[in-house]
Amino acid sequence: MEKLTESMMTLTRGEENKVVTLNGNTLTLAEVKRVLFEGVKAAASDASMLRVTNSHEAVKKIVSEEKVIYGINTGFGKFSDVRIDQGNVEDLQLNLIRSHACGVGEPFPESVSRAMLLLRANALLKGFSGVRPVVIETLIALVNKQIHPVIPQQGSLGASGDLAPLSHLALVLMGEGEVFFKGERKPALEVLAQEGIKPLTLQAKEGLALINGTQAMTAMGVIGYLEAEKIAYQSELIAAVTMEGLNGIIDAFDENIHQARGYQQQVDTARRMREYLSGSSLITRQGEIRVQDAYSIRCIPQVHGASWQALDYVKEKLEIEMNAATDNPLIFENGESVISGGNFHGQPIALAMDFMKIAVAELANISERRIERLVNPQLSDLPPFLSPEPGLQSGAMILQYVAASLVSENKTLAHPASVDSIPSSGNQEDHVSMGTIGSRHAYQIIQNVNKVLAIELICALQAAEFRGSEKMADKTKRFYEDARKIVPSITKDRVFSKDIEACSSWLKKIEID
Repeated sequence: MEKLTESMMTLTRGEENKVVTLNGNTLTLAEVKRVLFEGVKAAASDASMLRVTNSHEAVKKIVSEEKVIYGINTGFGKFSDVRIDQGNVEDLQLNLIRSHACGVGEPFPESVSRAMLLLRANALLKGFSGVRPVVIETLIALVNKQIHPVIPQQGSLGASGDLAPLSHLALVLMGEGEVFFKGERKPALEVLAQEGIKPLTLQAKEGLALINGTQAMTAMGVIGYLEAEKIAYQSELIAAVTMEGLNGIIDAFDENIHQARGYQQQVDTARRMREYLSGSSLITRQGEIRVQDAYSIRCIPQVHGASWQALDYVKEKLEIEMNAATDNPLIFENGESVISGGNFHGQPIALAMDFMKIAVAELANISERRIERLVNPQLSDLPPFLSPEPGLQSGAMILQYVAASLVSENKTLAHPASVDSIPSSGNQEDHVSMGTIGSRHAYQIIQNVNKVLAIELICALQAAEFRGSEKMADKTKRFYEDARKIVPSITKDRVFSKDIEACSSWLKKIEID
């Protein structure tokens, strides 16, 4: 059996407390975040590796006894009825990976490629897939050494697994394809040799086990969700600054109103808004200036809260899928039961990704309406377009244009991918999820929302400054002061594109307490 060197899989004493242990059943988004972004290593539990060993022994027995089992000694898809001789089993797996590695388009971000490695290892550790332990050890080694397969984003139908993307991942395990390593794009074989990782010769079932899964859409969904969660928190704090700039009415956030409806996410959003605005001299009570605010202010808990409900749903589905066996066939009872099914079908994640698209797009929709209230002189007593010299200088006029363009683009991207299906593989695979398309579009929407929120923040800072930043609440004032280090006051017209990009990048880096 091919083996990794002991040094590759053994963590130093200083690293022992920085390990996420995979067992195929309990991986969380918080743990994934630690591995992807915080330098934490991954390792397989002993019990899960024992399950893997037992499952692989079952496959060896099937091959030796020449039982006809799909994917082990048969062709794939429409070729499932074609019997493969025992001597050609390894060639079957090699041909599978090479022929299916036909993805196109720009590569997934390294964080997504890294997540795919981690999630595929975790799924195989459930012990239903029949692979050797060395396959999982190699996947984990790539994660820990930050070797990221170059995986084209386009080409998956989201059923029969993410076949094309995962085939590009599997190529690297074989010493083929390309990787991103230390900021460079290099041939996989060169980097594996440099790092002491021996390429695999895939054995029976292993190629199919590697590519029959939903890890591309799930990994993309995980990265999207982690950013969406951050954006959702930021949207509330930014909205609080906008409220101060517009002398918003705090009464609409009274706990009794939100308890009366009963949605916990709505209650929580209202509470956070009250906390952000506590002590502010810029907010008002109903009747002081006006009786009611417009919906984009008054209904922040209801709208943002509904998006939180959707994000909670997405989180639940992602954490289930991260710990799911999604290849085919699955091996049970030490090989006594090998069952073909359809766990590779991405419909649960496809629907979740479409839901996330809509939920996050709504955060930008309502944000753009708040931007309009900040810049439109017919909707507030602020200087027209927050201009330092209205007429001579345009101020934030075109910032609202950009926000409107981005939210309009989001409406196109938010069209559900999961409502589409195209038959493939000679009509054997006659319904597919398009979940990977959904996850990619969700990520694009999230990037657009980040920029819309950056625009709202730029405008809200200027409005708060006009009102008197010294009158802000403690929490919003600290945020104002930090943001002003990134986006200076608008004292004259300038190239605001630079401000949007700087603010957008800053928001990506910060966490809201």
